[in-house]
Amino acid sequence: MPQDTQVPFRGMLIDGELVEATGGATLESVNPATEQVIGAVPDASAGDVDRAVQAALRAGQAWRDRTWTQRAAVLREYAQVLEDNLEELAHLDAIDSGNPITSMRADVQGAIGEIRYFAGLGGETKGRTIPSGPDALTFTEFVPYPVVARIVPFNHPIKFMSAKSAAPLAAGCPVIVKPGEQTSLSALRFGELVQDLFPAGVFNVVTGNGATAGAALAGHPQVPRVAFTGSVATGQRVAALGNEQIKHLSLELGGKNPLIVFPDADVATTAKAAVAAMNLARCMGQSCGSASRIFVHADVSEEFLAALVDAVSQLLVGDPLAEDTDMGPLAFRAHYDKVTALIASGVDEGAKLLHGGGRPAGLDTGFYVEPTVFAQVDMGMRIAREEIFGPVMSVLTWTDHEDMLAQVNSLDVGLTGNIWTNDISLALRTARRIQSGYISINGTGKRPIGSPFGGFKQSGIGKESALDELLSYGREQSVTVTLR
Repeated sequence: MPQDTQVPFRGMLIDGELVEATGGATLESVNPATEQVIGAVPDASAGDVDRAVQAALRAGQAWRDRTWTQRAAVLREYAQVLEDNLEELAHLDAIDSGNPITSMRADVQGAIGEIRYFAGLGGETKGRTIPSGPDALTFTEFVPYPVVARIVPFNHPIKFMSAKSAAPLAAGCPVIVKPGEQTSLSALRFGELVQDLFPAGVFNVVTGNGATAGAALAGHPQVPRVAFTGSVATGQRVAALGNEQIKHLSLELGGKNPLIVFPDADVATTAKAAVAAMNLARCMGQSCGSASRIFVHADVSEEFLAALVDAVSQLLVGDPLAEDTDMGPLAFRAHYDKVTALIASGVDEGAKLLHGGGRPAGLDTGFYVEPTVFAQVDMGMRIAREEIFGPVMSVLTWTDHEDMLAQVNSLDVGLTGNIWTNDISLALRTARRIQSGYISINGTGKRPIGSPFGGFKQSGIGKESALDELLSYGREQSVTVTLR
């Protein structure tokens, strides 16, 4: 299918029906590789959001009353729909987000695995008994929330909208999922595909501008549970809306993640791992877990920088639909402008540009940015302090372990960290000192399914992709029965 084939207009899934937004309002969908409009998505109003909320509330009791195995059976069908339509959904994400088709196929596969994981975990929503003497029985029950809002970002469209709905559905909660407004095409298609799978109102897809639809969902007085993935700034706005009504919030937010190279690490291996940990060949560094701050010991810094530049120079930037493409364009114009402005700030503030920094040769159209490596970076520079969310790596040199850790922990965010050394005691002692929620030692940040993921400090609240997430979609109710 050509890049700029028009994608059919599809409605939002609300109460089991595919519907337009109030007044037919829409947002354009732009292919970031060609800058051409390829479709449109409904731009929901606060009234549209309320329709979805009311539908979810009506559906909630019946979905909760199903046994966990009955809900799990539906979730397995949900995963099968993804598997049966993998190629179409991956293609939609490639032309809508700019991510390479190969990585979008992997995203669909990852979503399938996570959905099946939560389908099997649903039986853990169980209670407990509490000793209460010979004349009473005290026990607890897991009570699902009556409706859950799941707000996800633009960078992994189908994976996030489908997989991040699995835990609340398994827990017995109706879900309203809102995808990123820039990359909603696959979400609407998936809503169409599962329209008849769930009882009406159990699974809803609402698209539209974050400032309108997202805010209406996060601030709706009848939505007690909101789970948000996105930037720190937007997470703060979601938290403010939720705190006004004492909502249960989970926030998986941004990071400015360190990768620490000790002098005993194999330099060539570590440089390749740094490129992988940056998620350049997956989503152009548009990932909250990307290892964008690299702290390299001075004894190996020259060798490491040469190996790093060699590794990034081998990445092929181009058409997201080409099977050999490593990196496509950034997702949309405003984000491209932000990333290129931050690259310019690095040059202006005195960092040494070793590779990239501009538009790849021969790609005059599209939101393309070369993989970019800066050396001679210090923590006073914007490129070392701000989450760029693009293909930009900042290398800082260190000699003193304590001073390096102070720099690593100097920011208000702490999502992930990565350590490379052959000394396991040193690695573990260093890991305990890093103020981040997830640490990889001699790895690239890949996480086994079931390992809790979430940040420290302003990188978020709560854990995802594990039992912790499943249990967060319900409350514990205590019951005491007096025996007669």
